[in-house]
Amino acid sequence: MTISEACQLVLQSASFAKGGEIFVLDMGEPVKIYEMAENLIRLSGFEPGRDIEIKVTGLRPGEKLYEELLLAEEGLTKTQNSKIYVAKPLEIDLDELKQKLDSLKFAANSSDKTKIKMQLKEIVDTYKVYDEIAAGDE
Repeated sequence: MTISEACQLVLQSASFAKGGEIFVLDMGEPVKIYEMAENLIRLSGFEPGRDIEIKVTGLRPGEKLYEELLLAEEGLTKTQNSKIYVAKPLEIDLDELKQKLDSLKFAANSSDKTKIKMQLKEIVDTYKVYDEIAAGDE
């Protein structure tokens, strides 16, 4: 999808807004970054790997290979545009959330990485706590 097409979707979704909606935009198929780099090199008149090297550095801390646009609990409603959907927000008990945030603040003040990550898991059900936590890695 081009930048102008993406901008048009954003502007059109704003015209659908009544207040508080969460819009999910269908941006098309995922793009392989490596293939895009090869194509850009070729379009510039060079040969990938010969004239210009592509260096794969891997993920940096916090980066993901895939983005989950929507949780399974959040249903999508169609709009007049087939590439714009409205997501149903999750219901949250505000008092319970405040208690969990207070616990997270307490864990953060302790500087205990394991406690912080476990408390995050309490607040965000889909947060994944990796093996280094189970092993007690600080």
